Amino acid sequence: MLSDNKYLARSLRKKMTWAEKALWLHLRDRKLVRTKFRRQQPFGPYILDFYCAERKLSVEIDGGQHDFPDQKIHDLKRNNYLESKGVRVLRFWNSQIMENIEAVLTRIKSELEKIDSSPLRGEEQGEGEK
Repeated sequence: MLSDNKYLARSLRKKMTWAEKALWLHLRDRKLVRTKFRRQQPFGPYILDFYCAERKLSVEIDGGQHDFPDQKIHDLKRNNYLESKGVRVLRFWNSQIMENIEAVLTRIKSELEKIDSSPLRGEEQGEGEK
């Protein structure tokens, strides 16, 4: 039996926003630095817009509702939860995706490279052991 989050994630995949669709065209099929992303990925009590499990990176696309005080508090709690699980979070506005997707992709790529070169990442993969 699937959890409620898994059903919701499936539904969200079918109803992606225009900004999510635009970004997904660049992230799917390992198009960005050969890195696998999943869309609408359940993670604990949340569903992440785009998630790279290998590098523990979440990319969130925010619409105007994220500018309201209650939503800002929810987003902060969500970020704190994800960071407590070792997940880095990048947030972009819908308008950033549509107005300058190349800058968004450059930022995501930069974060992936930073994670990849992290000393902790080397230790996780056994490279730090002697």
